[in-house]
Amino acid sequence: MCGIAGLFHCGTIKPVDPARIERMTDVLAHRGPDGSGVWTAPGVGLGHRRLSIIDVEGSPQPMHSASGRLTISYNGEIYNFRELRRELEQRGASFRTEGDTEVILEAYEQWGAACVERLNGMFAFAIYDAKRRELFLARDRFGVKPLFYTRLPDGSIAFASELKGLLAHPLLRREVDPRGVEDFMAWGYVPDHRSILKGVCKLPAGHTLTLKHDSPIPEPRQYWDISFARRHKAKTKDLEAELLHHLQQAVTSRMVANVPLGAFLSGGVDSSSVVAFMAEASRQPVKTCSIGFDVASADETSHAEKVANLFATDHSARTVSADQFDAIDTIAGMFDEPFADASALPTWRVCQLARESVTVALSGDGADEAMAGYRRQVFHHHEDRLRSLVPAGLRRNVLGPLGRIYPKADWAPRPLRARATLLGLAESSETGYARALCVTTPEDRFGLYSPDLKGKLGSYRAEYPLFEMMGRGEFRSGLDMAQYADLKFWLPGDILTKVDRTSMATSLEAREPLLDHRLVEFAAGLPEGLRVKGLQGKWLLKKAMERYLPHDILYRPKQGFVTPLAEWLRGPLAGRARGIASSAMLARTGWFDNARIGEMAEQHIAGRADHSRQLWQLVMLDRSLARLGIS
Repeated sequence: MCGIAGLFHCGTIKPVDPARIERMTDVLAHRGPDGSGVWTAPGVGLGHRRLSIIDVEGSPQPMHSASGRLTISYNGEIYNFRELRRELEQRGASFRTEGDTEVILEAYEQWGAACVERLNGMFAFAIYDAKRRELFLARDRFGVKPLFYTRLPDGSIAFASELKGLLAHPLLRREVDPRGVEDFMAWGYVPDHRSILKGVCKLPAGHTLTLKHDSPIPEPRQYWDISFARRHKAKTKDLEAELLHHLQQAVTSRMVANVPLGAFLSGGVDSSSVVAFMAEASRQPVKTCSIGFDVASADETSHAEKVANLFATDHSARTVSADQFDAIDTIAGMFDEPFADASALPTWRVCQLARESVTVALSGDGADEAMAGYRRQVFHHHEDRLRSLVPAGLRRNVLGPLGRIYPKADWAPRPLRARATLLGLAESSETGYARALCVTTPEDRFGLYSPDLKGKLGSYRAEYPLFEMMGRGEFRSGLDMAQYADLKFWLPGDILTKVDRTSMATSLEAREPLLDHRLVEFAAGLPEGLRVKGLQGKWLLKKAMERYLPHDILYRPKQGFVTPLAEWLRGPLAGRARGIASSAMLARTGWFDNARIGEMAEQHIAGRADHSRQLWQLVMLDRSLARLGIS
């Protein structure tokens, strides 16, 4: 894994200062501690930081093609690069290195921008074409690898793997986008359609962008999307066998590395499935690691240990406690933008643990999105069926008012939260799922905002880009739509951002075999009844894995990587909760009603309500603004 950065001049073609590129890549050294490189030509400069995984001694970057026409800076892994190499050799290409970087160069020379459609992997790269005088930027299908870009006041385009790479350029304006604040308060992260800073963009997952010296910045071009429009018609046993084949291929293809390799193991279905196939393919014990919590209700280490014993892995485990949240500023620095998924801390800790013995770790991320494993997807599936039976007027005029007056029950399991269910049923399918996804509802968000922020936002709501995205999708049911939203919105913005930043902070490469696009495309065609049965999600995956995993691992209630944040904010972190209401940083912005924040903190500490997620959002926003130097 690596870090990339660069500059591209539009309009006047000026020399690029190599020292400026070097500063942009130096701040990304954690992504690539094994080497660095800078290349410049009139109007363009590319920089690279390398974490050596394949062809450890060769493949330095930026790399030039054999013809000298192309130059690349690349972050990622291409899992089918050997097959592509053989095909390109049959077409006359010759190779000087053993890695995947040169394969991308030759694929681009052969197929142009369409080369990305042939790549199976995670990637973000920039290729400069000296013949066409173009810069080609590309990002993988799911957005596993990030790519930020912006137009600077001098007309040049800057890009980097992380926002901090752009922040290293002195011309970047550090002005917060109010819509980015609204998006963050809704979702707990800043989604891929926006950045916290005005004028900074993220190349969307599954898109490319071609820049020319004499043209304005065009809209990114989508080369891949997930479709739920078709259903497989084969027998269940045949689909089960095909799913196992895809799983096996996805895992084994991601075990190629010239450095030590292991896996994250939570003891859940997804990571346990990955470890099962790794153990089957490996001649040596698989190195696994897990993180537990000092709050018993959130600790899953006993399940991870059971799976580790089952497959005789070389297992390590550690415990995370509230006192480790002293690292909050470090966490904020990893993400640059505000990021309030509290599982970032244990994810970082498990990455640190893994890095002590391996350089590459496989994870179970992606299966919940692809195969309907989230509780919210299962509930939405049933709510949507009920929604179709109740007339819209009755839902809107009866269920909606009932939901608004029904008391909140944050402490209760989702099926018992009648208020959330009534409000969801009263709304459209899209609006209902947006409510299930958001951390803070529109009513609660706008109850926190100051008149100034409300005025800046006008009629904008964070849900609108999500609705627009849902409107472009191909699906046949409410379950399809929920999964589409999770794959396109939640996954790149939250899950993959979390894993990328925390793993790269420790110079660890994380790989997501359950996001192999062929596996996800297959899963999208499964009949709904093979994804959800009753209240059981990921049904076919669990059925297929019965030959590998015990029943209590496959069918125990889903827990997820849940940090006991509510308990901690009432105990050892209560001071953090109280302190946010008087934060000088947030007060200077003038965005919030600080008295209301203070009330929320006291209600939470006293146990009268659960405001842990909102309080944590505000803590992370405060720390992120401080790290960004916003005043």
